[in-house]
Amino acid sequence: MTQLLLGIAPEWTPTLDNFVAGRNAELLSALRHALTANQGERGVYIWGDAGAGKSHLLQAAVGTARAAGLAAAYGCGEVPETAQVVAVDDVEKLDAAAQVELFALYNRQRESGGMLLVSGAQAPAFLSLRDDLRTRLGWGLVYQVHALDDAEKTQALQQHAQARGFELPGEVTTYLLRHGRRDLPALLATLDALDEHCLRLKRAASVPLLKEVMRRGLE
Repeated sequence: MTQLLLGIAPEWTPTLDNFVAGRNAELLSALRHALTANQGERGVYIWGDAGAGKSHLLQAAVGTARAAGLAAAYGCGEVPETAQVVAVDDVEKLDAAAQVELFALYNRQRESGGMLLVSGAQAPAFLSLRDDLRTRLGWGLVYQVHALDDAEKTQALQQHAQARGFELPGEVTTYLLRHGRRDLPALLATLDALDEHCLRLKRAASVPLLKEVMRRGLE
């Protein structure tokens, strides 16, 4: 019988510190500055391919704001008027009503001096949104989030394993990068499944155990 893992592995939370920057060092620096500055640009739009790290950055920014004692919210639905930092992910998926809400939220944050972080799959000019919203998203800082190369993904995987408290052999990382899905969220999810499988069996991470986890994922 498979035993339940009662919180043995520590919970992993996206932060600005555990984001592997790669070619996104300027973006990471700009986010840190925007979250700590009392003045300056208060609107940030980031875009890039799925799995590049957009959601990680937005969730990390909200977490950083809350840790600093600021009222922060993730998502544009029913955002408290007192929210000083608001992050909205996947803007291209918003329906007409949600676009109206985001437009009003943009204006409210601008008037109150609050910060608005938005992510999307494309640069503002290419979004299929209402014209006034698309224009405003391009007024602030706009950064492309560049996907990590294999060396940077290796760093991210090793860092994630360390945060969860288990040792990740190099051959396991190499096999995962060669045979797993290419986007980082999928790679991290596979790593979490491997960690749980190892804990359940009370064995160290290895390529054979990784193959078992990946095979189960295809079933």
